[in-house]
Amino acid sequence: MELKVISTRDNPLIGRREVTFQVEAPSTPSRAEIREHLAEALGVTVDQVWVRRMVTKTGTHITVGEAHVYEDAEKALEFEPEHIIRRNQPPKEEGEAE
Repeated sequence: MELKVISTRDNPLIGRREVTFQVEAPSTPSRAEIREHLAEALGVTVDQVWVRRMVTKTGTHITVGEAHVYEDAEKALEFEPEHIIRRNQPPKEEGEAE
């Protein structure tokens, strides 16, 4: 999987960076994989990265997406909508109860 950061926009009022990225992979990567690779590329922890949107272009192996990278992981819980927080949680094991 090859990840490229296309653009970064600082949002100092909220304390985050808004990142647009592109991934080239044989299949659409999971949000967890994207979070790990973005965190590594940007030098932050996985808890600070929240993937907002991912779209795989039809007929290609290219996925384009947007992520928010917070200075403080706790601040993300204040600003990110609940559905984005749920989508970025690691998948539950089959035996786990909700």
